[in-house]
Amino acid sequence: MAQSKGTVVLAYSGGLDTSCILVWLKEQGYDVIAYLANIGQKEDFEAARKKALALGAKKVYIEDVSREFVESFIWPAVQANALYEDRYLLGTALARPCIARGLVGIAQQERAPYIAHGATGKGNDQVRFELSCYALCPKIKVVAPWRLPEFYQRFPGRRELMDYAKVGAAVGAESVPLQHEKISETYSHLSYEAGILENPKVIDHGSHGAGGVSCVCSLIGNFTAGPPV
Repeated sequence: MAQSKGTVVLAYSGGLDTSCILVWLKEQGYDVIAYLANIGQKEDFEAARKKALALGAKKVYIEDVSREFVESFIWPAVQANALYEDRYLLGTALARPCIARGLVGIAQQERAPYIAHGATGKGNDQVRFELSCYALCPKIKVVAPWRLPEFYQRFPGRRELMDYAKVGAAVGAESVPLQHEKISETYSHLSYEAGILENPKVIDHGSHGAGGVSCVCSLIGNFTAGPPV
């Protein structure tokens, strides 16, 4: 084990990526605190807590920020008719700053100099997490494993993460669904990525998207009553 580099607060989901990242951060010498925000996802939070502790997390914080998410993020976005590229409603773009607020709060409470996330180095989520964190705490340092060569060269894809999760210190990190897609769910949206969805040769993805449609329709139906007072 490497010499301690200090404490890092990890935006933890309980899934494959962040579970493996938790173990990897420990291998690099960090003391890891896992932070899991409840923003409407269907999650066994107690199971996620036990999993993080079993993987070596020093502490686990689980916060229900669902009310804050709806009142401070979703409602203002709907009232402003906020659209991405004037085309579609915002999903993770709303959730990440809400999570970042809790992440920074725990980092300050624990006097942790670092935060970490599992966003890839090619998407927008890394920007959403990091700019939100820097805005709230300019001195915070970010560990982004998917931008570090020592991480992404070792784990070029989910298959390598699954293999890592089945051996050694990462045993128990696996979260292997029947299909290899990643699902992101909040009160405002439901999205799928990775796996067969990124194969341009496959046009029919079966039932993917149906849940997202029902989620959005249900939410729009609730907007007719106006924001809560």
